[in-house]
Amino acid sequence: MCTTEFIAFARSYPYFKKLNTELLGLSIDSNSSHLAWMYDIYCKTGIQIPFPLIADRSGQIARKYGMISNDISTTKTVRNVFIIDEKGIVRTILIYPLNVGRFIPEIIRIIQALQMSDCNDGSTGANWIPGQPIIMPAPQTFPELQERLEYINKNRNGIGWYLSFKEPTEQCLKKVEIGDKTQRNLGEAKDSK
Repeated sequence: MCTTEFIAFARSYPYFKKLNTELLGLSIDSNSSHLAWMYDIYCKTGIQIPFPLIADRSGQIARKYGMISNDISTTKTVRNVFIIDEKGIVRTILIYPLNVGRFIPEIIRIIQALQMSDCNDGSTGANWIPGQPIIMPAPQTFPELQERLEYINKNRNGIGWYLSFKEPTEQCLKKVEIGDKTQRNLGEAKDSK
């Protein structure tokens, strides 16, 4: 399973780079084991893993991040994804069961949603994808509420003062845009395991 994930992350690496995102792998296997594994992937597929892989033999890092679940195993890590921003703040934690592989398009979408929300001072709604409107922050005062209601009535883009939408700025759209073929390319990468 991890081999398919590493191949998928390697194939998707250019998309992560366009989003100013770095990948870092962590495993409780040894460095020699990692080198043999990465070399085997390269020999059989021609794919080089373009990001570092940390050997956490003692499991110290994995335990600090809650990656080892003693209920499941004391020697295997569950499949975690941590999205950490440039300030070192963990913004998202995804935990997959041992028998379910990570879904790269969703990880990329989460990064895009975080960047879009931060850039526009707003939120992304359910099933948001790049290019869709974002949710405006709720008004904090009664005059702001009245202003928001006027905005909604004028623009027809909300259901109430507490839920209204705005188009993202061009600057923010460019920041999270990674190309029209992204989903198709990611799907092809996933399908050709």
